[in-house]
Amino acid sequence: MSHVVNEFHIPLLSFGATDPTLSALQFPYFLRTTQSDYYQMYAIADLVDFFEWREVIAIFVDDDYGRNGISVLGDALAKKRAKISYKAAFTPGATKNEINDLLAGVNLMESRVFVVHVNPDSGLYIFSLAKVLGMLNNGYVWIATDWLPSVLDSSETVDPDQMNQLQGVVALRHHIPDSDRKKSFTSRWNKLKNKGISGLNSYAFYAYDSVSLVAHALDVFFKEGGNISFSSDPKLHDTNGSKLQLSTLHTFDGGQKLLQTLITTNFTGLSGQIQFDLEKNLIHPAYDVLNIGGTGFRRIGYWSNYSGLSVITPEILYTRPPNTSSSNHHLYSVIWPGEITAKPRGWVFPNNGKPLRIGVPDRVSFKDFVARDKGPLGVRGYCIDIFEAAVNLLPYAVPHTYMLYGNGLRNPSYDDLVSQVVGNKFDAAVGDITIVTNRTRIVDFTQPFMESGLVIVATVKETKSSPWAFLKPFTVQMWCVTGAFFLFVGAVVWILEHRINPEFRGPPSQQLITIFWFSFSTMFFSHRENTVSTLGRLVLIIWLFVVLIINSSYTASLTSILTVQQLTSRIEGIDSLISSNDKIGVQDGSFAWNYLIEELNIPVSRLVHLKDQEEYTDALRLGPKEGGVAAIVDELPYIQVFLAKLNCAFRIVGQEFTKSGWGFAFQRDSPLAVDLSTAILQLSENGELQRIHDKWLSNEECSSQLSQVDENRLSLSSFWGLFLISGIACFVALTVFFFRTFCQYRRYDPEEKEEDDNEIDSPRRPPRPSCLVFIDKKEEDIKEALKRKDSKPRASNSTP
Repeated sequence: MSHVVNEFHIPLLSFGATDPTLSALQFPYFLRTTQSDYYQMYAIADLVDFFEWREVIAIFVDDDYGRNGISVLGDALAKKRAKISYKAAFTPGATKNEINDLLAGVNLMESRVFVVHVNPDSGLYIFSLAKVLGMLNNGYVWIATDWLPSVLDSSETVDPDQMNQLQGVVALRHHIPDSDRKKSFTSRWNKLKNKGISGLNSYAFYAYDSVSLVAHALDVFFKEGGNISFSSDPKLHDTNGSKLQLSTLHTFDGGQKLLQTLITTNFTGLSGQIQFDLEKNLIHPAYDVLNIGGTGFRRIGYWSNYSGLSVITPEILYTRPPNTSSSNHHLYSVIWPGEITAKPRGWVFPNNGKPLRIGVPDRVSFKDFVARDKGPLGVRGYCIDIFEAAVNLLPYAVPHTYMLYGNGLRNPSYDDLVSQVVGNKFDAAVGDITIVTNRTRIVDFTQPFMESGLVIVATVKETKSSPWAFLKPFTVQMWCVTGAFFLFVGAVVWILEHRINPEFRGPPSQQLITIFWFSFSTMFFSHRENTVSTLGRLVLIIWLFVVLIINSSYTASLTSILTVQQLTSRIEGIDSLISSNDKIGVQDGSFAWNYLIEELNIPVSRLVHLKDQEEYTDALRLGPKEGGVAAIVDELPYIQVFLAKLNCAFRIVGQEFTKSGWGFAFQRDSPLAVDLSTAILQLSENGELQRIHDKWLSNEECSSQLSQVDENRLSLSSFWGLFLISGIACFVALTVFFFRTFCQYRRYDPEEKEEDDNEIDSPRRPPRPSCLVFIDKKEEDIKEALKRKDSKPRASNSTP
């Protein structure tokens, strides 16, 4: 029909053609006065995304209406990272037996979310048969397009049996805004309904508005001078013997003008605002989201292309800024089939006798992680035990079978194993599979169950002890400061003891030797000089404490240097490995091969495939000069097992230069990946993950780094606090000493010598001694002189 009206320039209005492929570009004279299924399918995609389902089964009638609508649904779901897992189509007019067989088939599949996009004449059969098959029970999800509300709204009376078959179904209905005009029309219609007329559905409102649109447009058309006239089309003529009489058909002369009048008409009808956009679609497409329950249905929200899913009417949202973000989507609670309010999982394991196909690498090395086995499972190892433990925590059964991948002669390529999951040869891959970027683009991984990362293992040699090893515990700065403090403290103690301690007196040379001897003998606590003064003892006690700490630290560091094996290697880390030209060993099947080439730009000619631990050992012991390798780059879990079994004959050099983990790979959007991730976290929290680790893997660890003598040397930064305390003590002691000495010096008066009792006193007094001479005097002599000085005034005062 659209092709015909195109040729005759006659505008065609349709209030029931929802096929999204009927576009204004292809059919210029076609005008849709209802909403396109394009928007309805995007509304369903938002529903699926809102409830976090990833797969649906589409049940539809196999005609243009059904096929084209489901095609748009597939595109809409793809944008939400979801998909139609199966398209269940049936021919128009299909029998009940054919529909029953179709439903029985989809019931054996994984997805439990069904989208029903059919004609009203066959739609109710689907739900009645699904009820018989038990497909309207707990765990199922049914989403119907607008055909179902249209059928229910048109029914004169409510059929309890019919409604019983629809309990928990979610359906979409064209949103018709509430208005006084609509209420008035509905009231008048209900009066007619009592006379045997069916009820109103959304298409009835669109039909009424379509007639009103034509009336408005014709009124304008005629007022603007338009008239009804036709002209012959030279392209239409009868061929020889034709009876079609095409020459009698004429083209409407005012078709283009009437079409433009229809497109530009703008009024408010029963269905809302009647206005067309540039693509000749009605503006503001919106749907009510309904949940069928009891003898009717309740509205749980709205959908519009302006704001997505919402519990607020679209008319209110049109006054706000547009926002279709998924984070702003909201709906009221839904009562699902089986009268449950908890969101159904949306999938089950298919009940078609096919267990989950699990691809497992057939390893020839490091078999503690995963390996072939003669037991019931056919495989064993650390990774298998974790997978089995995680599956046992799931609230549902997961039938599965393990399928080995590889030839059993060398480790398989793990990239190829992951690609087999993408190619649907396996449903999942279980093993020591590293989660790397290029793999996450094509499959979904679970939560990592083991941390991993690339490290370098290399041969090391023992460093011979140096005859000057005793100097290594301290840095040069530490030695200098320590020696200076020994001399400084010795000098301070000498100053404090010199006046009162005969052991610190004597000729200058002897006193200098005493300072040096006393200073360094405190290192061994063997000083023979006794300290008499209180200040000297204070300084010495603090200094001996400092010496004790330094002595202990020196002894510990020197012991470590002399007794701990010092190891060195030409390869110190990833930088030195890249800069060298030596061969590098890489495990068969490891992602490290591509990583070294693509990320670190290491030539392929430098890389060597290694099959197992024996080849690891031989290659490292031979070294690069004898056909071996300088180092091996592999993941940390493998290297830990390798070193533990060789009693740490080799060492890890440098730091771990990548961070990753091991996980199980599943096909994209597999819900099992999410559930297993939760189970792995539970295993980690309850300690089961560690118990499985201890069962299969050794707990012995080798030093991951080479000993670094320079890093173990003690520097001034570790002891400056002690030196500061000792220095403050010396400063305080010297301050008190010199203050007391200065006070004595001020009071001191030299005595005169009496040559004879009859001799008259000399008029000159002896000069006051210098400070150095005074300090050098004995404390005992100074105190005696001060006592005599103090006693002279008292004696003169007592003479008559």
